[in-house]
Amino acid sequence: MENREVAIQVNQIEKAYKLYDKPSDRLKEALGLSRKKRYKEHYALKGVDMTIYQGETVGIIGTNGSGKSTILKIITGVLNPTGGKVEVNGRISALLELGAGFNMEYNGIENIYLNGTMIGFSKKEIDERMDDILSFADIGDYVYQPAKTYSSGMFVRLAFAVAINIDPEILIVDEALSVGDVFFQAKCYHKFEEFKEMGKTILFVSHDLSSISKYCDRVVLLNQGVKLGEGTPKEMIDAYKQVLVGQYPSQKEDAEEVALNETAEENGQEAVNPELLEYGTKQAVIESYQVTDDKGRATTAILKGSKCTIHMSVRFEEDIQAPIFAFTIKNIKGVEITGTNTMVEKAFLESVTKGSVKQITFTQEMNLQGGEYLLSLGVTGFEKEEFKVYHRLYDVINITVISDKDTVGYYDMNSAVTVS
Repeated sequence: MENREVAIQVNQIEKAYKLYDKPSDRLKEALGLSRKKRYKEHYALKGVDMTIYQGETVGIIGTNGSGKSTILKIITGVLNPTGGKVEVNGRISALLELGAGFNMEYNGIENIYLNGTMIGFSKKEIDERMDDILSFADIGDYVYQPAKTYSSGMFVRLAFAVAINIDPEILIVDEALSVGDVFFQAKCYHKFEEFKEMGKTILFVSHDLSSISKYCDRVVLLNQGVKLGEGTPKEMIDAYKQVLVGQYPSQKEDAEEVALNETAEENGQEAVNPELLEYGTKQAVIESYQVTDDKGRATTAILKGSKCTIHMSVRFEEDIQAPIFAFTIKNIKGVEITGTNTMVEKAFLESVTKGSVKQITFTQEMNLQGGEYLLSLGVTGFEKEEFKVYHRLYDVINITVISDKDTVGYYDMNSAVTVS
C-alpha cells in the first residue's frame, strides 16, 4: 500500500473554534478593547492523521459531532485548519452541504456553468459534458427553473451529476446520497464502482453502514474530533458499534474534551428516540429495553445474518392474566416489516401478580435487508375477550442492519441455488 501514489495526506490536523459567553465579548476582542481572554477554545478536530492512496475508496464514520464534515471541508479548502497540514494530489470534486455552490436565483443550466467554472473548466469543456450531466441528473424541465424551487432530491441529483461528469481524480461526498431516492442512490453507487475501476479516489462520509461495508476499501473512525482507528470496514464498524455503547477499549481521555458540534454534523438521529410515542392503561409498564448482538453486547447496529436479542423489562401494577409481549419492526417510512409476540411463539405466561417484574427476550437471526429500521414494543392481553393495550412504545430504537449483500425486497431468503 505504501508504494502507491498518495492522493490525500492529512498530518496532525486540528480545528479549534472560539466560543464566547456573550456577543459583546466577541465585539470587545475584535475592537481590541480588552486584553483579557474572553473565549474558550473548543476543538472540532484534534491531531488527526490520514493517508488516502490513489484509487482507494475510503469511508469516514463516527457519531454526530465527531468531526467528519469538518475534515472534508478542510481537505477541500472550504475551511482552514488551526494546525497541521493537508496535501492533495489531483483535481477534487466535492459534494458537501446540500446546495453548496448553487446560486438560488440561477436555473439549473446556469448553476452547471457556475459550478464548472468554479472548478476551473472553460465554457467549451462544460458544453462538451452538458448532455451527460443532464442525463444523469434526470430532473426534466426543472433544469430551466430557479434552484430555489428545487426539492432536496433535485439539488442532490444536479450537484452529483456535475461532480461526477467533470472527470475528477478525487471525489468527496458528505452524506448527500441519503437524500436521493433509492434508484438514484443505486445509480450513484454504480458510478462509484466505475470510478474505482478507472483508478479514481473516493472519500465519503455516511451513516449508512451497509454502503460503507460494501464499497469501502478502508474506513477511518472518528469520535469527538479524535481519530480512534482505521482498518477494514468490518473492523471499524465493529469498533463503531462499541463507541455507540461507550465500550470502545482505546477511547482517549482527551476525546472527552473535544466539544464543538457543528450544525452540518447534526444530520442523523440518536439511536434511542427522545420523542417516542406511548399509550396504554399502564396496568403493566415497560421499564427498560435494549438490543444486544450475538456476543451479548448492547448495540443498535446489527450485521445481517447474525443473531440479535431484543430485551424488555416489564413491571406489573395489577394482577394480569395471560399477558402478551410483542415487538414490531418498521422501515423509516412507517411500513411494518415484521414482528412477533409471545402468543404467536406459544411462549405463554398464565398469570402475573401485582408488583412482579418480568424479563422478556426475543432472540432471532437478523435477515432484513441492510438499512435503517424502527423498533416498537408492547404489552397487551385479553380481559373478558376484550383486547387491552397495557403499554405500547412506538419507534423506541433506531436499528441499523449492516450488509454487503444486495437483497430483493426487505427480507433475505438465503436461498441455496443450483444451476444445471
